This record gives sequence, structure tokens and C-alpha cells, in this order.
Amino acid sequence: MISKLLKPFGYKIAKVQKEEDFINDPTFLKILKACQPYTMTSIERMYALYNAVTYIVKNNIAGSFVECGVWRGGSSMMIALTLKELGVSNRSLYLYDTYEGMSEPTADDVDFRGGQAKELMEQNVENKQNSVWCLADLNDVQNNMRSTGYPQDLVHFVKGKVEDTIPATMPDAPIALLRLDTDWYESTAHELKYLYPLLIQKGVLVIDDYGHWEGCKRAVDEYFNGSLLLNRIDYTGRIAIKS
Repeated sequence: MISKLLKPFGYKIAKVQKEEDFINDPTFLKILKACQPYTMTSIERMYALYNAVTYIVKNNIAGSFVECGVWRGGSSMMIALTLKELGVSNRSLYLYDTYEGMSEPTADDVDFRGGQAKELMEQNVENKQNSVWCLADLNDVQNNMRSTGYPQDLVHFVKGKVEDTIPATMPDAPIALLRLDTDWYESTAHELKYLYPLLIQKGVLVIDDYGHWEGCKRAVDEYFNGSLLLNRIDYTGRIAIKS
């Protein structure tokens, strides 16, 4: 009855489902359980990352795994644990972060609701660990990565703003997966300038904040100028394969 009343207005009633219901993958759910306490990333984006790692291994795509913007390491743990699940223990991981929270935003950094990043940071100054500040200590992240059992001599923690550490600390080998999650315009533009050219053909690019932060979106759009097809993961995440 209610459905019939709402139909002329373009609405319908649907049963609420748990997010996990659309993912019938026990291996992913097992890994997700280990990673979830250490990430703010949605289940859709974590599943996309899991599939990206699997795709790279199954297709013998060479190169390192690079993440810019690590927070407590949940996404990096997803990469490491998926590699382990696939029997891979010889890939290098490069984890770029200040390990002191977010860098200073500029006027370009506005969220999709119109909120200035600088103002949002000021509003959450008392809650830096679980807010836009994304504060996490390097020792905390190292312990979390150690818990995966992945060879730690292959996990490289690069501390500092990417604008200061890149290009001096870039991987020598090609990059198989490049995940960008530093939110702001300047950092995203810098990462694309120096790291995207190292992404191997058929390698995977993941942009975490394309739909949420206008600065990130602008940096991506300016760099590719329509030359790359970005596929939507959820409201903010995007993924692409380099042709």
C-alpha cells in the first residue's frame, strides 16, 4: 500500500541489507575484519583494493605497491594480507605519510558540501585521531603492518609531506598499484606528476578522495584532461587501469 502511494513520486520501499550481503567472498571478509579497525575507507573501496591486488598478481603485472596517505595502515594491511593470501611475499610496499596528521590545506581544499578543509580541521582539533586530521603515529602504523606477517624488509615507511619526500624517495622499480589518499589539491597534483609516470602499463590507479574533496578532483582532472577513464567505486573512490 505505502509503496503504491510513493511510486508516483519516484520513491520505492526496499529491504535494508547489510553491506556485506553483496560481497560473497569469505577470503575478503576475513581480511577486511583484520583491517577495518585501522581504516576509514568504505567496504566498497576496500573490496576494490582487494580486487586490484588480485588482478595484478593473477596477470603477472610487475612492480611495487605505493600508497600516499596511510593513516593507521588499514589499506596497506589489505594490500599486504591479500598478497600473502595469494602466496606472494616478494613485492615492495612504499607507504608515504607525514605520520603526524594531515598537511596544511589551502583554499582549494573544499569538501563536496562546500566545507573548507581548514575550518573542518579547526573544528576537530580535539579529535585529531578520528577526524579530518587523520593523525596516526609511525610506531602505531609499523605495529599494524607487522601484524600482517608480511616481510617487513619490503615495507618502506616514508615520513614527511609528499611534496618534500618525492621524488627523492621514489621506487626504483615500476609501480604496479598506485593508491592516492592525501585529500588535498597540492599533494595529489604532486603525486600524479612524479608517481603516475612510474605506473606500469596495465597497472592500477586508485583515487580515494575524488568525490569528496574538490581539490583532489581538480588535481586529477587537470592532470589527465579527460584522457583516462575513471570508474566509480562509491561516492568518492575512483579506479582506473593504465593503458
